[in-house]
Amino acid sequence: MALLHDQEAIQLAGHLSALLAVTDELGLDAMGDRIAGQVARLRSAPPARHAGRSDASPAALHRRAHALAGRVLVVAASRADTAVAILAAEAMDAHAAALSAPTAPTVLVGAP
Repeated sequence: MALLHDQEAIQLAGHLSALLAVTDELGLDAMGDRIAGQVARLRSAPPARHAGRSDASPAALHRRAHALAGRVLVVAASRADTAVAILAAEAMDAHAAALSAPTAPTVLVGAP
Protein backbone atom coordinates (compact mmCIF):
# COMPACT_ATOMS: atom_id res chain seq x y z
CA MET A 1 0.00 0.00 0.00
CA ALA A 2 2.87 2.41 0.70
CA LEU A 3 4.14 1.99 -2.86
CA LEU A 4 0.71 2.85 -4.27
CA HIS A 5 0.61 5.92 -2.04
CA ASP A 6 4.02 7.02 -3.33
CA GLN A 7 2.95 6.48 -6.94
CA GLU A 8 -0.18 8.56 -6.37
CA ALA A 9 1.88 11.32 -4.76
CA ILE A 10 4.27 11.29 -7.73
CA GLN A 11 1.34 11.37 -10.17
CA LEU A 12 -0.30 14.23 -8.26
CA ALA A 13 2.95 16.20 -8.12
CA GLY A 14 3.39 15.68 -11.86
CA HIS A 15 -0.09 16.98 -12.68
CA LEU A 16 0.43 19.91 -10.32
CA SER A 17 3.77 20.71 -11.98
CA ALA A 18 2.11 20.78 -15.40
CA LEU A 19 -0.60 23.06 -14.02
CA LEU A 20 2.09 25.25 -12.47
CA ALA A 21 3.83 25.69 -15.84
CA VAL A 22 0.64 26.90 -17.50
CA THR A 23 -0.29 29.04 -14.50
CA ASP A 24 3.12 30.71 -14.59
CA GLU A 25 2.80 31.28 -18.33
CA LEU A 26 -0.51 33.05 -17.72
CA GLY A 27 1.22 35.25 -15.13
CA LEU A 28 -1.04 34.15 -12.27
CA ASP A 29 1.59 34.54 -9.58
CA ALA A 30 -0.57 34.06 -6.47
CA MET A 31 -2.14 30.86 -7.82
CA GLY A 32 1.28 29.70 -9.02
CA ASP A 33 2.76 30.20 -5.57
CA ARG A 34 -0.03 28.13 -4.00
CA ILE A 35 0.47 25.34 -6.53
CA ALA A 36 4.25 25.44 -6.04
CA GLY A 37 3.72 25.08 -2.29
CA GLN A 38 1.72 21.90 -2.79
CA VAL A 39 4.30 20.49 -5.22
CA ALA A 40 7.01 21.20 -2.66
CA ARG A 41 4.98 19.43 0.03
CA LEU A 42 4.50 16.34 -2.13
CA ARG A 43 8.08 16.20 -3.41
CA SER A 44 9.80 17.56 -0.30
CA ALA A 45 11.58 20.03 -2.58
CA PRO A 46 10.55 23.22 -4.32
CA PRO A 47 9.57 22.85 -7.98
CA ALA A 48 11.33 24.46 -10.89
CA ARG A 49 9.24 27.37 -12.08
CA HIS A 50 8.36 27.74 -15.76
CA ALA A 51 10.34 30.52 -17.39
CA GLY A 52 9.61 29.95 -21.08
CA ARG A 53 6.63 31.16 -23.05
CA SER A 54 4.70 29.42 -25.78
CA ASP A 55 2.84 31.01 -28.64
CA ALA A 56 -0.48 29.77 -27.26
CA SER A 57 -3.29 32.25 -26.86
CA PRO A 58 -4.53 33.08 -23.37
CA ALA A 59 -7.78 31.23 -24.13
CA ALA A 60 -5.87 28.10 -25.13
CA LEU A 61 -3.77 28.34 -21.98
CA HIS A 62 -6.88 28.73 -19.81
CA ARG A 63 -8.46 25.67 -21.48
CA ARG A 64 -5.26 23.66 -20.88
CA ALA A 65 -5.07 24.82 -17.26
CA HIS A 66 -8.73 23.95 -16.70
CA ALA A 67 -8.17 20.42 -18.01
CA LEU A 68 -5.01 19.98 -15.95
CA ALA A 69 -6.77 21.22 -12.82
CA GLY A 70 -9.47 18.63 -13.47
CA ARG A 71 -6.85 15.87 -13.55
CA VAL A 72 -5.34 17.22 -10.34
CA LEU A 73 -8.77 17.19 -8.72
CA VAL A 74 -9.40 13.55 -9.66
CA VAL A 75 -6.05 12.34 -8.29
CA ALA A 76 -6.30 14.53 -5.17
CA ALA A 77 -9.76 13.17 -4.43
CA SER A 78 -8.60 9.59 -4.89
CA ARG A 79 -5.86 10.08 -2.31
CA ALA A 80 -8.06 12.24 -0.03
CA ASP A 81 -5.73 15.25 -0.30
CA THR A 82 -8.24 17.91 0.65
CA ALA A 83 -5.87 20.87 0.35
CA VAL A 84 -4.94 20.01 -3.23
CA ALA A 85 -8.54 19.13 -4.14
CA ILE A 86 -9.71 22.56 -2.96
CA LEU A 87 -6.87 24.28 -4.81
CA ALA A 88 -7.69 22.36 -8.01
CA ALA A 89 -11.39 23.22 -7.76
CA GLU A 90 -10.52 26.89 -7.27
CA ALA A 91 -8.20 26.76 -10.28
CA MET A 92 -10.91 25.15 -12.40
CA ASP A 93 -13.35 27.88 -11.39
CA ALA A 94 -10.84 30.65 -12.12
CA HIS A 95 -9.99 29.30 -15.57
CA ALA A 96 -13.63 28.67 -16.44
CA ALA A 97 -14.44 32.25 -15.41
CA ALA A 98 -11.57 33.57 -17.54
CA LEU A 99 -12.89 31.64 -20.52
CA SER A 100 -16.45 32.90 -20.09
CA ALA A 101 -15.53 36.55 -19.45
CA PRO A 102 -16.59 38.83 -22.28
CA THR A 103 -13.75 40.25 -24.28
CA ALA A 104 -13.61 43.93 -25.03
CA PRO A 105 -14.10 44.82 -28.69
CA THR A 106 -11.01 45.95 -30.51
CA VAL A 107 -11.09 49.69 -31.14
CA LEU A 108 -8.60 51.18 -33.55
CA VAL A 109 -7.18 54.53 -32.60
CA GLY A 110 -8.44 57.21 -34.97
CA ALA A 111 -11.21 54.99 -36.36
CA PRO A 112 -14.68 56.56 -36.60
